[in-house]
Amino acid sequence: MHNSSDQFSKNLLRDALSIASRSETEVEVLAATQKIDVFSSPDPSRSAERKKLGLLGELSEDPAMFEAFSITLGIARLRRCLAKQLSWHHELERRAKSTSGATSPPDDEEEAPLLVIFPWLVVLSPGRPETVLDAYGCRELRPGLYEAVIGLRLRIVVISELPITRETILLRLLGKGRTLARAMADVKPLPEDAWERSIAVPLLVHFRFDVIRAASHPEKDMSAEIEAWFEEYKHQLRSEGHKEGHKEGERQLLLRLLRVRFGDLPAQIVSRVKTADVNHIERWGERILHAQSLDSVFDELS
Repeated sequence: MHNSSDQFSKNLLRDALSIASRSETEVEVLAATQKIDVFSSPDPSRSAERKKLGLLGELSEDPAMFEAFSITLGIARLRRCLAKQLSWHHELERRAKSTSGATSPPDDEEEAPLLVIFPWLVVLSPGRPETVLDAYGCRELRPGLYEAVIGLRLRIVVISELPITRETILLRLLGKGRTLARAMADVKPLPEDAWERSIAVPLLVHFRFDVIRAASHPEKDMSAEIEAWFEEYKHQLRSEGHKEGHKEGERQLLLRLLRVRFGDLPAQIVSRVKTADVNHIERWGERILHAQSLDSVFDELS
C-alpha cells in the first residue's frame, strides 16, 4: 500500500492492535517481493486490553495478517494475499526450525507437525466483494464478517455492512463515503480519554484531510467532515497551550502522541521534548506515524 488512504488504514490497524499484540507493518515476505500490511501476534498477558478492541480484538486473538483495501476486493487481489499468507507461514516455520534446531523430515516420512500457528488472513473491503464471497464459499458469521471454507484460514470484513456500534468504530473508519462519515460522527462524542480517540484523531487529521481534499465525487462530500477534524485538532493545540503559549501546547500534544504510540517514555525523551524548539517538535510529530521505535522518531535531529 502506497497512497495516503492506504497508509491511514495501515497505521490505524497497527496502532490499535499494538494495545494487545506485537504488531508490525510492511512485514517483508522473503520468498517474494511482497509486504504484509499489518501482522499481529497476540500477547497473552494483554487479553483484557484485547477485549476492549471489539471486533478488531476478536480478529486478532490468533496470529493474523491484515490486508486493507481502499476499493472493493476482487479475486485477483485476494489471490495475491493468499500467496503472501502461504509464503509468510513458510518463513515463520523456517525461523522456528532455526531457533529450535529442528530439521525437515525426508519426503517419505510422515509430515512433521506445524511449529507455529498458521496465521489468519483478514481482508478488509470497503464494499461487498460478491464474486470473492461466492468463489471461496464464504459464510456469514455475523453482519459484515465472513469466513471462507475450512482450511483457508480466511476472513473477509465488509466494512459497509458492519453494525453501527462502538465495537466496530475503528474498522468503519477504514470505509468510504457515508460509512466513514458515520464512523467519524461516532468518534466525536467519545470521552476525551477514550482509546479510540487517542488513536484515530491524529491519524484522521494527518492522512484523511489530504486524501479527501484530492478525492473525486462522492468522496469530496467528506471534505467538510475532515476540515472539522482539522479545526478541532488545532483548537486542541491552542487549548493545551493556553498557559504558556502555542509552543507548550504542541509539546504536550507530542508527548501524548508518543505515549499512545510507544507507551511510557524515558525521562530523557520527556526532557528533550520539553526543551525543543517548534521546528523540532513539528518534525518529530510528522515521524510518529511511520516510526517503528522511539529512536527512529528522534534520529538525526540532535
